[in-house]
Amino acid sequence: MSSGLYSTEKREFDTTLDLTKLRPYGDTMNDGKVQMSFTLPVACNEKGIEAALQLARKMGFVNPAVAFSEALDKEFSFYVVYGATSYNVDYTAIKVQALEIDTMDMHECEKYIEENFGREVVMVGASTGTDAHTVGIDAIMNMKGYAGHYGLERYKGVRAYNLGSQVPNEEFIKKAIELKADALLVSQTVTQKDVHIKKLTELVELLEAEGLRDKVILACGGPRITHELAKELGYDAGFGANTFADDVASYIAQELHRRMEEGLVEK
Repeated sequence: MSSGLYSTEKREFDTTLDLTKLRPYGDTMNDGKVQMSFTLPVACNEKGIEAALQLARKMGFVNPAVAFSEALDKEFSFYVVYGATSYNVDYTAIKVQALEIDTMDMHECEKYIEENFGREVVMVGASTGTDAHTVGIDAIMNMKGYAGHYGLERYKGVRAYNLGSQVPNEEFIKKAIELKADALLVSQTVTQKDVHIKKLTELVELLEAEGLRDKVILACGGPRITHELAKELGYDAGFGANTFADDVASYIAQELHRRMEEGLVEK
C-alpha cells in the first residue's frame, strides 16, 4: 500500500507558505506542480511528445512529463503535460477592481424589491452583435436558471426580457426604450480578435449619443469579462465566470435603489 506520498523525489524547497512568493500547490506546499493541456499541429508520435516536452521547458516547467497523449487526426495531437513551474508571484502586491455585492438569494431579493420599490424592476438582456451564443444570457435570465440558481424570469418583482442572440445594438436600445428598462444586461461569449470589446464599446457610444447612458444600469457578462474591464469600457458592472442570477439581481436592485434615493433616476 502507498504511504500517501505521490512523489519520492527529494524536496529541496521551503514548504512554508510565503504569499510574496506564491506558487502552485500539488501535494506539498511550494512544490509548484502544474498540469497543462494543449494541441499541436503534428502527428502523435515520439517526436510530437518531445516537442510537447520542449515547449513545457520553455514555459518554465521543471522536469516535465507527458502524462497523456492522443492523436486527434493524422496531423493533430493532444497532450497533457505535468511538471513543476519555476515561477512565483507576489500575491500581496496584486490589486484588482472587484464588484462588491451584498448577494441575496432569490427570496431575499424579492423581499428587497417589494420593500423598496413601488413597481417591478425591468431588466432587458441579450447577446448582442454577431454573438450567436445564448448559454450565458439564458443562465441568468431564463426561468429555470443554471446550477440550482433560478433565472430572473422567475423573480417576483422583476420583469425580465431575454431578447436572445445576434441582437444588433441599435435594436437592443430601441427595445430598451420601448420597455422602459431599468437595466440592460449584455452577454458576450465570442471573444476572438477582441470582437467583444468592439461591440461592447459601440453599445456605450450609442447609449451616450441617445442621452440614455445615465438613465439605465448597464452591465455585461461573459467568460472573459471582468468588472475591471467592464468599468474601463464604460459599464456599471461586469460579471464573469461563476456568477449567477442572484448576483446580478442583487446588484441591480441595490444600485437602482441607491440611484433613486440620491435622485439620479426617477422612482
